[in-house]
Amino acid sequence: MVEFETINFKTIPFGKRNFIEVARKKAVGGSRGETEFISLSRGYFKQDDTKQFQKGKSITLPLDENVRKEIAQHLMEI
Repeated sequence: MVEFETINFKTIPFGKRNFIEVARKKAVGGSRGETEFISLSRGYFKQDDTKQFQKGKSITLPLDENVRKEIAQHLMEI
């Protein structure tokens, strides 16, 4: 069984009640041991200001610095 740990995160609010969370996470367990990755997740704030993540609206990125720099470069160019 794989468990996920959040190491660090930043929440970026936008629109009326929406946010994107950028997080560094770790998958622990399973046959691979530990694997760290970057997670981008979209969600919204409920009426009581708790976070609600939207299913199917997240992606994971490798920690490879070159890959992250290239993604950041393309985001700025688009």
